[in-house]
Amino acid sequence: MVVFGSLISLSGLLILLLRDAPLGGLSPAVAGWVMIPLGLVFVVLGVLRHRRKRAQGAPSPVGNPVQRLKALPRLWRTWRSGKYPELPRSQVVMWAVALVYLVSPIDVLPEFLPLIGVTDDAGVLVWLLSSLSVASGSYLRWEKNHDDPARGIEAG
Repeated sequence: MVVFGSLISLSGLLILLLRDAPLGGLSPAVAGWVMIPLGLVFVVLGVLRHRRKRAQGAPSPVGNPVQRLKALPRLWRTWRSGKYPELPRSQVVMWAVALVYLVSPIDVLPEFLPLIGVTDDAGVLVWLLSSLSVASGSYLRWEKNHDDPARGIEAG
């Protein structure tokens, strides 16, 4: 959420600095001044959400990005076999929806709108990658806690 908000604010700033022509009927000044605070709201919400999770003592995912990437196929196989119930089916469905959205030609914000048109795709991509990273890190923790010496973070 923090990265997504930062991208929105940065896009708004770039629109203010570089764009002269209207964007979808809006002046560049209006579009930029709307996007900057909107992005900052997402950043603040992301920081508050992270602090709340840390204060509640929620277990944090483990593993570095390479270990997490290597764990994704194992996560998929274990989830499909029914041995890993911690990953809800709704999460997998959301990942599939995100992938379909990224490759489909239909967008909420069309690409012909400079800078703004790619922000929805960038936001979906950032969410997808961060969600996969958290899920695979949680899976690595789960593997480690289930005492399988051939698996877990030490095996990678």
